[in-house]
Amino acid sequence: MRHFTFERAKSVDEAVKGGAQPEAAFLAGGTSLVDLMKLEVLTPLRIVDVSRLDLQKIEARTGGLVLGALATNTDVALHPEVRRRLPALAEALLSGASPQLRNAATVGGNLLQRTRCAYFRDLATLCNKRTPRSGCDALEGWTRMHAILGGSNQCIAAHPSDMCVALAAFDARVKVRGPQGEREIALTDFHLLPEQHPDREFALSPGELVISVFVPTTAAAARSRYVKVRDRASYAFALVSCAAGLELSGGTSGRIIREARVALGGVGTKPWRSIEAERALAGQPPTKDSFRKAAELLLAGAQPRRDNAFKVELAKRTMVRALTLAAEGA
Repeated sequence: MRHFTFERAKSVDEAVKGGAQPEAAFLAGGTSLVDLMKLEVLTPLRIVDVSRLDLQKIEARTGGLVLGALATNTDVALHPEVRRRLPALAEALLSGASPQLRNAATVGGNLLQRTRCAYFRDLATLCNKRTPRSGCDALEGWTRMHAILGGSNQCIAAHPSDMCVALAAFDARVKVRGPQGEREIALTDFHLLPEQHPDREFALSPGELVISVFVPTTAAAARSRYVKVRDRASYAFALVSCAAGLELSGGTSGRIIREARVALGGVGTKPWRSIEAERALAGQPPTKDSFRKAAELLLAGAQPRRDNAFKVELAKRTMVRALTLAAEGA
């Protein structure tokens, strides 16, 4: 049995102080952390319980939504303003886990969710993410669920979150507080590529606690959809997913894309947004031909392996489907 210290933070400042201690971990809903502690993949020496802090609010503001770090996935997904102003986020959340887990899982915990890579979760295998510089058995192993974008010679583990894919597509910003004060991190910069240091997954300093997420609500966000392809209809991680949003101009017979937003899940080592593909769609008609060309551009840099080569074509089709649904309206 591994021993650890448990403390319940009474304030954000108290949580930050505790979280800055060596080998500390924050506990909110616990749907990921507790699971990995049971497997002994994570073995923190100090647990700082932040679940009772006042960070549950979901606020609709002019120009965007503020999601408290402790707002549950269920509360965010069912919030009327989220459903109206950013339907892709509601769809993404409702596509993940089970109702019981969504009732416990939080926004902050989802941002910090660790990979579901089987090698990361198996102590009998080599994993650079779990034990730096030990090696990666996935590189020559079974890779059906692994990334085809953003990998390195150190790690090809796919990022698991649905929520983060939707947030990445729509310029979300994460507010954190740490020993040095508060700052904001763009969601697209919050998760790090593995490169030579796959054990460092987040752009956080020791003790920094997620406070909230701000998501701008644009015309493209209001006309957005999330499509998830998986092995079974529920309680499964994405083989491929896509969050897409469009702002259109013109009448029904001559519509043009003014702005496009696209991010993929299940295929990248982090939520995978492509500014290049979005720019390629601007000024084009919202047709499957336009969508397919953008998808070809986005997947041009894919590096598939034996077991996940099917993801290249599947990702293109999923992106076309999500954009088609967005063009039709949420």
